[in-house]
Amino acid sequence: MHGNPMPDSYVYVTEEGVTRHYADGSVEALAWEDVVEVRVVTESGEDVLFILLDRDGEGCVVPRSATDATFLARLRYLPDFDLDRLTLAADSAHDGVVVVWRSPDPPSALPDLEYD
Repeated sequence: MHGNPMPDSYVYVTEEGVTRHYADGSVEALAWEDVVEVRVVTESGEDVLFILLDRDGEGCVVPRSATDATFLARLRYLPDFDLDRLTLAADSAHDGVVVVWRSPDPPSALPDLEYD
């Protein structure tokens, strides 16, 4: 009996964040509260990629084929996120990378703590 082949990756979107599991067992995850930038990568003949990054440049890559209404709805909770800009970038015929959102508030520095 032949079933559907296992996908090379799958994505979970929750209220807490986004997690992508790869077939090789590796995992990328990012909490929504840590997202400071959203990029769209387009390449001819390839799936469009949404890249979510934290302030250290670490992130989670989400293929458009793995997105659903939950992912798009959650992006709208990012401050001043423009869903139309995301759609235009994803539907662009030009190959490249477009930053569609950056956090309007720079990350706060950690307070200096004194220890006795």
